[in-house]
Amino acid sequence: MILFILPLMIGPGSWVIIGLAVLLLFGGKKIPELMKGLGSGIKEFKNASKDDDDDDKNASKDDGDKKE
Repeated sequence: MILFILPLMIGPGSWVIIGLAVLLLFGGKKIPELMKGLGSGIKEFKNASKDDDDDDKNASKDDGDKKE
């Protein structure tokens, strides 16, 4: 529950400090690679969840055909 409230409690100045800390920790060259990996991971997750939804719809459609 606290994870949902936390971003609302952090002000713009805090986000700047967090961004600078990330920049210092990972460096300017590594951050685009990290973001690219994060983006591809999110894309894979969306595709997998979409495929899972399609499988569920097909399974329920097949169950309806068997009942008839």
